[in-house]
Amino acid sequence: MEARDAAAAGALVSSDREEQTAKHEAAPKKDKPQTKSRMEQIFGFKKEDLTSWHSLVSLLNRPTDPASLGIFRCLFGLLMAIDITQERGLTHLDYKYLDGAPVCRFPLFNFLQPLPMDWMYLVYVVMFLGAFGIMLGCFYRLSCLMFISTYWYIFFLDKTTWNNHSYLYGLIGFQLTLMDGNRYWSVDGLRRPSIRNAHVPLWNYTVLRAQIFIVYFIAGIKKLDADWVEGYSMSYLAHHWLFDPFKLIFPVELVSLLVIHGGGLVLDLTAGYLLFFDATRPYAFLFVTYFHCMNSQLFSIGMFPYTMLATSALFCYPDWPRRFFARFPAFLRVVLPSTSPTTQPSTSCVYSETQATSTGRQETPSVSKTSKLRLKHKLGAIFTILYLIEQFFMPYSHFVTQGYNNLTNGLYGYSWDMMVHSRSHQHVKITYKDGKTGEIGYLNPGVFTQSRRWKDHGDMLKQYATCLSQLLPRYNISDPEIYFDIWVSINERFQQRIFDPRVDIVKADWSPFRPITWLMPLLVDLSPWRTKFQEIEGSLDNQTEIVFIADFPGLHLENFVSEDLGNTSIHLLQGKVNVEIVDQNKNYTLQAGEQIKVPAGAYHKVFTVSEEPSCYMYIYVNTTEAALQENFTKLFELQERVRNGTETEPLPPELQPLIAVDDDEGSEVNATDPIVRLFLKRQRRMKEVKKRREAGVLERLERFAVKKYYSIRRGFLMTAIALRNLAVGLPPLEQLTREVAFANMKEPPAEANQDERLKDEVGHGEL
Repeated sequence: MEARDAAAAGALVSSDREEQTAKHEAAPKKDKPQTKSRMEQIFGFKKEDLTSWHSLVSLLNRPTDPASLGIFRCLFGLLMAIDITQERGLTHLDYKYLDGAPVCRFPLFNFLQPLPMDWMYLVYVVMFLGAFGIMLGCFYRLSCLMFISTYWYIFFLDKTTWNNHSYLYGLIGFQLTLMDGNRYWSVDGLRRPSIRNAHVPLWNYTVLRAQIFIVYFIAGIKKLDADWVEGYSMSYLAHHWLFDPFKLIFPVELVSLLVIHGGGLVLDLTAGYLLFFDATRPYAFLFVTYFHCMNSQLFSIGMFPYTMLATSALFCYPDWPRRFFARFPAFLRVVLPSTSPTTQPSTSCVYSETQATSTGRQETPSVSKTSKLRLKHKLGAIFTILYLIEQFFMPYSHFVTQGYNNLTNGLYGYSWDMMVHSRSHQHVKITYKDGKTGEIGYLNPGVFTQSRRWKDHGDMLKQYATCLSQLLPRYNISDPEIYFDIWVSINERFQQRIFDPRVDIVKADWSPFRPITWLMPLLVDLSPWRTKFQEIEGSLDNQTEIVFIADFPGLHLENFVSEDLGNTSIHLLQGKVNVEIVDQNKNYTLQAGEQIKVPAGAYHKVFTVSEEPSCYMYIYVNTTEAALQENFTKLFELQERVRNGTETEPLPPELQPLIAVDDDEGSEVNATDPIVRLFLKRQRRMKEVKKRREAGVLERLERFAVKKYYSIRRGFLMTAIALRNLAVGLPPLEQLTREVAFANMKEPPAEANQDERLKDEVGHGEL
């Protein structure tokens, strides 16, 4: 607590150090410089500033240069305007909000529903205009209200899209609404000279800096979780090409443990402190810039890395933009932010009886100001204190919102537990039962919804089951009961059930303030098995695959073995199970250490009959895939012999395309033999992967720009169509079809959707 409180207190006054330094440097040489205490030198304030409510309010409302806040406001508005077309989903809005379609949705509050699609486009237009107005500082308060009202509506409308950085955007938008962000480089400053270059109170910087400190520091605290420290949370990242330089020094396992998990933990715990202090800030800039640039390539997280880079500048002295833009040629300063050191007094700040209005390293004549605290000054201080307390509390509020706790606590999106938990799903089954006839059937997982996140969250599962119970009567299923059997592995543990498959979720109780009674516990006692998993997997050949399963006493797993899977066997690691071969109507009992083969193309059931959970593993070979790879190897060897002239026998007609493909790489694969056709397609995709990875910077930029152009183009064209529909009504269907087809125009076919096709052949996509 001491470290956290010290950081928060330091964030309160860091921006004021520049003001005091400026006064010191601008003072006449004949005056003896005032000696500062050690605390004032480090934190920028004296102990006396915290001894009373009056002094604390005066401190938080101390006049501060508006330059850094103005630049951040501009960058944030720009990034949010770009984000609206991408992560907020303007480009594919018509796919997300389907008018009249039977779609199950997951709002935070069940009464929240999307507007008709054309009106949803209008909501996005208001949000975009708000972000654009924030960027320009034009009608600033109104722009902030336009942005945050529509942003939070979209945010609350769909829990499946929640993540930490989307939550952060909404928080910053809310903070800026209460701040004087339009005092520097703004249209409002041109319209109203009285606010141009006017001071802003120190709490404006305090709240923003403390918020970013919380994002880093709490993320680091959450990474003290055993799974992260031991390297299980994000181990798959070590195979990404970005970590290839580290793999020249360390093996992949150490890259995962030391660089990804160890480095991420240390950076998150220290970044806020390093950014705050003058001596360490240059090193912090280096590390966080490298960190966020890597994240922009590792994950599809939109504008988040760039937003965090923009927030880093808030920790510098508030006058840094003036000194930065003063280095530009004089003829450019007409369009650049002001470099003048002169600032105006503001009623938002508290001045001493006789205080020089200063900025940068210079001083202007003294002005007399009253030290009387006004209501707005006290409200600013109260907001700062309460907001920071709330932000430190929210990441640990899961004991209040217990209904949102699952195998991991809370809705993933406001706890700053970034990347702490990775999940993989092995088996999802939805069973319905007709309440009148007793008929039992199965639903395709994900039917009537576009999301996959419901599988991990009890609150969304309840919403999904309720929605299904309302839709199934259309298909002559009366009073349906809905059962879910969902298996998930958290951080490379056993695959285990997350919800009780015997509970009808339609009738199940759920409250946001009570634990979920039908939630199965995470089998943390079995976590040490993960070390054994690595040993077992290391002993297998490349064609053999394995799945580790753990199940609860009294439950059973019903499984179907595909005909493509040969030599499938069950090996019992712990507990006791009965295996029933359904077609043969036979049962076998397994003790720990025993195994049994199960037939392909048939169902079997595995019953856990021991008092403790059972642990077992499936070992199998995809015989179809293995045969295909063997054929590919033979075709590749034959192709190489033809190329180097060592193949003396003429090729049969079905193998002739192996030669022709090199003559015309732009032609379509034309082969009569299906194996040859798949082989040639695979080779072509591999060439595309190699070409993309070896592309120069200009080619990469061109590819990126083209992709973004067509994406943004579609968003704006569809928005124009929607606004026209609202203004003058729907046109004839033929005209609307042509307009949508024009908006859907893609980039040239050779480049279209190439990223998706490449994922078939590489371990990770290039982001």
